[in-house]
Amino acid sequence: MQGKKLREVAEACQVDISSVKRWKKLLREEGWEGLAVQESPGRTPRLSQAQRTQLVKILEAGPLKAGYRNALWTCARVAEVIAERFDVHFHPAHVWKILRSLGFSPQKPEQRAREQDEEAVERWRHRRWPALKRGHATGS
Repeated sequence: MQGKKLREVAEACQVDISSVKRWKKLLREEGWEGLAVQESPGRTPRLSQAQRTQLVKILEAGPLKAGYRNALWTCARVAEVIAERFDVHFHPAHVWKILRSLGFSPQKPEQRAREQDEEAVERWRHRRWPALKRGHATGS
């Protein structure tokens, strides 16, 4: 519109000249609305936004509330929950992509006994273990 050559516009926008030609045609045929960014339709998600919101609530409530015997979510378990609640079937490996898109990250469960005595463990780590490492194991 300012009288610039197509090549100048292409260089200024760092695009191919064919893009500038396409833009010029759209502007001429559809006006400024034709140049508006348009969302790519893509495939319709298999889980609706309402289902995704409901899934987050289920996951936050925890596996015990969902009927599992321990408090550990796995991709296979989440796939089962999605299949049972929403009748949508995903491979467990794909469930990880869904979890990431919902803001979840992998967590490693703590490996320790519930009845563990923290003070006794600390005493052992700071007194007994160094003595064992040095080869001075005594019966303390």
